[in-house]
Amino acid sequence: MSIALWTIQILLTPLVSPLCVGVIRKLKATWQNRQGASVFQPYRDLWKLMHKDEVMSRDASWIFRVAPVMVFAVTMVVGASIPLFASFLENSLTGDLLMVVYALAIGTFFLALAGMDTGSAFGGFGSSREMTVSALAEGGLIFSLLTVALISGTTNLFTMVNVATIPSGQHVLSALLALCGFVIVLLAETSRFPFDNPATHLELTMIHEAMILEYSGKKLALMEWASANKLFLFMALSVNLFFPIGLAQQATVGAIGLGMIIFLIKVAVFCFVIAFIESSMAKYRFFRLPDLLFIAFILNVVAISLIR
Repeated sequence: MSIALWTIQILLTPLVSPLCVGVIRKLKATWQNRQGASVFQPYRDLWKLMHKDEVMSRDASWIFRVAPVMVFAVTMVVGASIPLFASFLENSLTGDLLMVVYALAIGTFFLALAGMDTGSAFGGFGSSREMTVSALAEGGLIFSLLTVALISGTTNLFTMVNVATIPSGQHVLSALLALCGFVIVLLAETSRFPFDNPATHLELTMIHEAMILEYSGKKLALMEWASANKLFLFMALSVNLFFPIGLAQQATVGAIGLGMIIFLIKVAVFCFVIAFIESSMAKYRFFRLPDLLFIAFILNVVAISLIR
């Protein structure tokens, strides 16, 4: 039973993450009076890229070839390190919050290296912008998770979800402030509005797209898939750490099925929130982004200071 549960835990991230991207695109298209593509279009895009030939620069080194596998593998490891649909699972090896943060940082590191590896001007400034945003967002990410850790009394993510952070009356203000800071960091780490525009290749607006501009074929598919996985993982952390409602408490088929349904509903609601944010505001100028990330950091510092 445990092997089957861990198989579901590991495979759930890559199977559902493209659907989240498709739902966000469909909602944005609907609110912009467009028909938009199907919510399953990301799956078709990945299938198409997997069957295309690859073109690589002659200046590319082994970093360019290994980076897509590393970035995708990091998201798979993190997917097995955070609670998705059950709270009774245990992962003492990679389930610590600092392990998850540093694992995500490794993926960002290889992504930035890949952007610079071919010597492209686009990749260079994309990597520079990405590392700037990541460095500024790191403190807000750690402090938001630290707030929940102080409330729950543990740094293990699977144990942290057993404490109802926001629904409970105790420390509700700290949890709400930490949630606001975490959402800002989520938008920054996943290259969403107002930090980045994931639907354009314009020089002045793109950060993530600039780093993968040289990729094609299967390697581009892995990069796009890893990006969708990262968005899904951040949404899973948001809904389960701050709203740990409906998680399976025991290893029965009914409890696990109900836990998965409730988890997917919470993720769908968060997709609605992200689509609403992206439809109601424009991308910020790059030099305004540090101010927004500093606000996230301050919110988390205030949240920690309010904990007694």
